[in-house]
Order: sequence, then structure tokens, then C-alpha cells
Amino acid sequence: MTIEKPVTSALLVAIGLTLGGWFVGHGFMRGRMADRFVTVKGVSERDVEADVALWPIRFIATADQLPRAQAEIARSVAQVYAFLGRNGIDTAAVELQGLEVTDALANTFRDGPVASRYVITQTAMVRSDSPALVLSASQKMGELVEAGVVLSSQSGYGGYGANVPTFLFTRLNDLKPDMIAEATANARAAAEQFASDSRSDLGGIRRANQGVFVILPRDQARGAMEDSQLFKVVRVVSTVEYFLNE
Repeated sequence: MTIEKPVTSALLVAIGLTLGGWFVGHGFMRGRMADRFVTVKGVSERDVEADVALWPIRFIATADQLPRAQAEIARSVAQVYAFLGRNGIDTAAVELQGLEVTDALANTFRDGPVASRYVITQTAMVRSDSPALVLSASQKMGELVEAGVVLSSQSGYGGYGANVPTFLFTRLNDLKPDMIAEATANARAAAEQFASDSRSDLGGIRRANQGVFVILPRDQARGAMEDSQLFKVVRVVSTVEYFLNE
């Protein structure tokens, strides 16, 4: 009895050390496997056309008498509406905004004589769901000048550039599901190729980032602005991390 007890204790210790070593080694192996992953990106793009146009047409009238300036601005308003109608733009969607009346004699900082006492500025804001018509009409603004409308070069009402259309794409949500699926599929294809090249098996997803949707100008020249172009590119880049199994 006194001999078997130490032997039994030693055997139990040996078994414990063996099992402990196995668990430690197995845990280390699993830890190493968890560290093996690949990060890939998947891109999806769509060519789109703007579906809304905002076009502020800003014009000005001057006169020494206020009634004459008012009559001139009213004549310009009529000319602008007629011009838009001739170019197929629904004038029901046009709003007169930003009326400004300035009395030059009230300017305490004036220097010298005043050529025209009253200056009236008006903006006709066009909002159209036919951006192509707006683009075409904006290229014919010389007709307004020929009709005697004095266009203003100052910034348009609401922060939009004077006399320059802004083109918007508002149907992004319609594209998101298919584009996310495509970007994710492209990322997986890249991960599978990497796994094949590294003689590994592709595992599950470790981490994923859908990415941010951006709208870019179709013609991405230096200085090109997306909102000034009728045609655009929608892009999303998804980032996915996959485990690699030996």
C-alpha cells in the first residue's frame, strides 16, 4: 500500500501534464489559425443619369425711378418664362425667389455720381425632373441676352451658382441591394483566388465593412464637379476579411 500510492500519484500527474500539454498545444494551434486571414476589397459601379435638375436663373434691372425698374424686371420675368416654355420646360415648376431691391443713394459708402439709383435682382428657380431638357436650354441662354434680359453673375439664391444648372441623382436606394451583393461577390472571388494561390482553404468571414456609396462625375478630369454633369458613376467598395484554413 505504501508503494502503490506514490506510483498512482505520479501516474495522475503524468496524465495531467499530458492533457495540459494537449490543451495548450491545441489552443495555440487554434490561435494561430485564427490569425490567418486575408483582407480583400470588392468594387461595384453603375453608370447613372441625373433625374433632377436645379437651375437658378438670376437677372437684374436698373433705373432711376423705382416703377421703371419694376416694369423692367417684370418684362425680364416674362421673357424668362417664355424662353423656358419654348425649350420644353414646365413653367409650373418655376418659382420666383430672392427678390432684392437696392437704392444706390442709400449706400453711404458710394463714391461719385450714381448712374442708376434703383437696382432690382430676381431669381427664377427651375426644378425639373427632365435634366436633359434643362441642360439643352442652359446652352441657349444667349437667347435671353438677345431678348434684353440682363443676367447677373452673382451667386444664385439658396447658394446655387447663378445661371448654372445643378444635376442630382436621387435614386441611390434603388441601386444599393444589387450593388452590395455584387461588391461582396467580387470580394469573395478575390479571396478565393488568394486562398488558391497560397494553397489554403477559404474559411468564413472574420469581419466585413459594407463601404460608403459615392457619386462621382462620369468624366473624372481635374476640377470636374459631380453636380455639374448630367451623367455620373455610383461606386461602392466593400472590405471583407476571410479566415484561411490550412
